[in-house]
Amino acid sequence: MPVDITWWGHATATVRDSGVAVLTDPLLTRRCAHLWRRRGAVPPPAVLGADVVVVSHLHADHLHLRSLARLAPGTPLVLPRGAVRAVPGLRRLAARLPVYELTPGEALPFGPVTIRAVPAAHDGRRLPVGPRRVSALGYVIEGASRTYYAGDTGLFDGMARETGPVDTVLLPVGGWGPGLGHGHLNAERAARALTRLRPAHAVPVHYGTYWPLGFAAVRPHEFHAPGDEFVRHAARLAPGVRVHQLGHGERVRVPVGPAVRE
Repeated sequence: MPVDITWWGHATATVRDSGVAVLTDPLLTRRCAHLWRRRGAVPPPAVLGADVVVVSHLHADHLHLRSLARLAPGTPLVLPRGAVRAVPGLRRLAARLPVYELTPGEALPFGPVTIRAVPAAHDGRRLPVGPRRVSALGYVIEGASRTYYAGDTGLFDGMARETGPVDTVLLPVGGWGPGLGHGHLNAERAARALTRLRPAHAVPVHYGTYWPLGFAAVRPHEFHAPGDEFVRHAARLAPGVRVHQLGHGERVRVPVGPAVRE
């Protein structure tokens, strides 16, 4: 059975496997704090019909309370362990959304799909406040296929061991500002991750969407280029992986055989 992946921009994507729609790190507004959406339309209301939502870590561009508040009552929300305690706004959401907190290695079934939490090399605390440390996660969505959504992460020893065999990966290849700090993948490091994970398909995410207000002329290459650079580095380092560079709102259908872009 094919798996449909739609990239909405930044780290927000819908992975539909076995009829279950999993929405990742929903950021559904034009503005997030000092960041403005410079490319791609805001995701349509249809994304709110997801069957389950996963949040990788507590940074505001991944755990965005205004976007989560728009989810339909009863939508399951999967979070890193300790998130509700660390982010008071989540307590209000938990009154109408079933909340599940996971640590690496734990898994939950949602119909024919299982969502398994895996580690990420990223400081996932809620900043600038939030003294409690809450580990960032990635997720492996296991149904008819195995799709790894990395969230935000750097390369780390044991990455492939933690994820296990995967068919498709959604990897961050950039950021939202003129520089990337520790615990991130740029385009080349993301391509090197392919050599460890050895998937059949890859979709670059987390680039070319949000940029700080007033920074349009500051290192614009860092905004526009990561997707193209990932394609180039992946062709050199992992030529056996088929990379699907999607535009905002574009979908790829990943079957057992060749993928079909729509």
